[in-house]
Amino acid sequence: MSSTRALFVVDIQNELIADPDTRIPNSEQIIKATEEILKVSRSILDSYEGSNSLLPWLIVFVQHEESPSEGTMLRGSKSWELFFPPRSNRQDEIVVAKSTGDTFKSNSDLAQKLRDRNITEIVMFGLQSEGCVEATCTGALAAGFGVTVLSGAHSTYDSDGKTAVQIEREVEHRLSTRGARVVPWEKEISTWGSAEHSTVSNHGSLLR
Repeated sequence: MSSTRALFVVDIQNELIADPDTRIPNSEQIIKATEEILKVSRSILDSYEGSNSLLPWLIVFVQHEESPSEGTMLRGSKSWELFFPPRSNRQDEIVVAKSTGDTFKSNSDLAQKLRDRNITEIVMFGLQSEGCVEATCTGALAAGFGVTVLSGAHSTYDSDGKTAVQIEREVEHRLSTRGARVVPWEKEISTWGSAEHSTVSNHGSLLR
């Protein structure tokens, strides 16, 4: 396999997805989508266990942190915790901290670290659409990565007279004009098993 992909799970943290006082309106939808996306991607990774083949995925859990003057997502707090944490003792699931909207801006060496792992494409979803998702997609594009945005798996709050869904569509339009690929998450993950199957020799069937 000539390249691998990084799956960015952006800021799906308790304050934004689980706290009944602060969670986004479409929290249940995002939880369901994330469960399915991680289930498929992890099943593919697990199918490579014991193989000498290059792993097809790196799962990157992006975790935002604020200072007391900025908000309540303080490092170590319940609000800051990831709703979907990485599996322990796995080199293919990592956490990347950030303090700005653009994960690449917060981590100046991240792009090179991804390239060192033969990553050329980033698949992006999470929270919030017009905030950290859009900023991190823009940073990834500027760094030369291909970017796929999983429609229906990113969301935000209603704002300025617009619903969260309206804002999601506006973000997708802006990112598509910058070169990102926008695909419904259900359609995208339905192709992952068959796409990876041909890259593993003598390793059994993957997800269909």
